Amino acid sequence: MIDLKVVHLNTYDGNGGAGRACLRLSDALKASGIDSKVLVYYKFGQNPKIDTFSKSPLQKAKAVYNILSERYYAKWLSKSVKTPFSLQWFGRSVINHPDVKNADIIHLHWVNHGFLNPKFLAQLDELEKPIVWTFHDSNAFTGGCHVRYGCENFHHQCGNCPILKISGKNDISHKTWLRKQKAYTELNFHIVAPSKWMAASVKFSSLLGTRKATVIPNTIETKIFKPYVKSEAKKILKINPDKFVLMSGFMPSKNDKHKGTPYLIEALEILSRRAGIQKDNIELVIFGNKENAEMPEFPFKTTFLGTINKDDHLAKCYSAADAFITPSLEDNLPNTVMESLACATPVVAFTTGGIPDMVKHMQNGYLAEYQNAEDLANGIEWLYHRPNKEDIQKAARLSILTDFSEEVIAAEHIHLYETLIDLQPK
Repeated sequence: MIDLKVVHLNTYDGNGGAGRACLRLSDALKASGIDSKVLVYYKFGQNPKIDTFSKSPLQKAKAVYNILSERYYAKWLSKSVKTPFSLQWFGRSVINHPDVKNADIIHLHWVNHGFLNPKFLAQLDELEKPIVWTFHDSNAFTGGCHVRYGCENFHHQCGNCPILKISGKNDISHKTWLRKQKAYTELNFHIVAPSKWMAASVKFSSLLGTRKATVIPNTIETKIFKPYVKSEAKKILKINPDKFVLMSGFMPSKNDKHKGTPYLIEALEILSRRAGIQKDNIELVIFGNKENAEMPEFPFKTTFLGTINKDDHLAKCYSAADAFITPSLEDNLPNTVMESLACATPVVAFTTGGIPDMVKHMQNGYLAEYQNAEDLANGIEWLYHRPNKEDIQKAARLSILTDFSEEVIAAEHIHLYETLIDLQPK
């Protein structure tokens, strides 16, 4: 292995799925002997392993201005839908930062919210270094949206955007598409898609369909997210060890489109009415922020754990569950699914996005038909009645160790980095 200096660029420090995936990858690379560093635009936490471009009070103020301006204008120009949209009008240069200049590989992650707009992305070409970009959502190849649902405008040149208040052939989404096209013609980078679904989406895009993309999943801390004895984990949460525990991450509203909350509610209603289901024997446990949220009604006894900030405690929560349910309608490679499986808790989910890369139907979980609440209920019922629950639990853990462990994912990235360096002009 050659000596490598890798710098990872992300907008935030572990705030959201991309930030967590970025830090997990960096830690995995360091454990494999790589000099890996994470640099973020704005740092919320105190993690000493993460550095920031915004250190001085003036730099922090400028970052906050860019972030809030980007989010405010996007909200003002968008319809009242819960689909995230980025204008990418604001940004900052990073090419003069010593860690960026000294790196052998520049690895981009999620760079929106006033960080690297098309202009400053193109500027990276001046450094003449291999650039890798992991797509944690769809924004890099659309005219602004991060989640596409059924929209196929990105197959062409965007425009007529269903998210924007003022939509037409030459609307903001099309103009953003043109800015990205100009930047991408000036910048050579290699795409990493964390899921097969994301790689296929890139191939359909008019912006990046001809670019090379390599599928390398995100990784997870397998020594932290590990199985605990279920009965003991249930006691920690003050749940009767004999209860069949369903777990889900909290969705801010029953109207939240992206996370599919209405399907979860409907599936649980269907399940509660089925013969052979003892309602008193089932408990629903939900983690995540529920402040100021519209609370849906659930047909089973429900425990809200709130936000869990410690991963070792989160692993015990996953371990306490007999099934983790995610009704997400579009997700790249959701961390919650990987975390649950790593803790030997099978997952019930829709067949969508990158979830089938992790959940193998009726082996380590259940893949329900897309947007079919009844089939989601079928998956829960299937696990509820399984005589060999331990076999499915073991398969869940083994699937993560085999395909998503730190060693496996670090090795795949190192191979890619070395290949790209070998292709550099001598």
